[in-house]
Amino acid sequence: MLHPPKIFCGSSNPRLAHSVAEHLGVQVGDADVKRFPDGEVDVRINESVRAHDIFIVQSTSYPGNDHLMEMILLIDACRRASAGRVNAVIPYFGYARQDRVMHPRVPISAKVVANMLTAAGADRILTIDIHAGQIQGFFDLPVDVLTANRLLIEHVRQMKLSRLVVVSPDAGGVDRASRFALGTGAAMALIDRRGDKAKSMQLIGDVRGCDCVIVDDMADTGGSLIEAADVLVTNGANSVRATVTHPVLSGSAVERINRSKIAELICTDTIPLPVEKQIEKITVVSVAERLAKAIANVHAGESLSDLD
Repeated sequence: MLHPPKIFCGSSNPRLAHSVAEHLGVQVGDADVKRFPDGEVDVRINESVRAHDIFIVQSTSYPGNDHLMEMILLIDACRRASAGRVNAVIPYFGYARQDRVMHPRVPISAKVVANMLTAAGADRILTIDIHAGQIQGFFDLPVDVLTANRLLIEHVRQMKLSRLVVVSPDAGGVDRASRFALGTGAAMALIDRRGDKAKSMQLIGDVRGCDCVIVDDMADTGGSLIEAADVLVTNGANSVRATVTHPVLSGSAVERINRSKIAELICTDTIPLPVEKQIEKITVVSVAERLAKAIANVHAGESLSDLD
């Protein structure tokens, strides 16, 4: 007998978890995620999960270490309670930018996190637009990486911008931007970044009189997007927007974007925006339905390839 899937979540993104559950026609499972007086994470599952397919929805966004620890303990709690399978649904996978040895005597933190999730007892990882694709190889278990491209492309297409140019903010994002340009039927440009300062950024392509959309996987401090927008406007762009999957938006990023030449930042809800970051310039597109479809397919043993 195939039990229905059960959805649980920690404290990182409960709104997204509840939206995913709603699309699946189920309720978020009863679990307590609290803190002991000394700050240690206290997790308790309050219902039977025996033989069930469990999906724990938890982004490892700020505070990343706390949310990662919640995920680890939720996985272990479900495993010890005889769950059938424990699937870690991590819409935003933190530590993904630390995927290689960039300097002497540093860890490969993404590999360490992969080891932790595996050791805790996860059977599968489901994530969205992971920063470095090679991280899939850090796991000895299935890793499904969805993309938010289709959602963001559809949102931009609905704007009906007459002279659209998709822009990659650096050489590393060319493949992502190329797929976005193909989906929108737009021309494409590239910002060639030869250093850390805006004056060393060169535009490859013509954006004069065009509406530009910068495509990236995340916005952290917002510096790269703001500098790219300056370059595009200097080169005659009519308007500049940006799309990112993950709105990390650390520190004063929101204030900087609000003062910048970026007309609109379009992002998803892989990371929740607190009230103080919900400004008019930021538009949020939900990945809940997409995650729900992926969870349904995983639960039924069906392919995820038709979701991309």
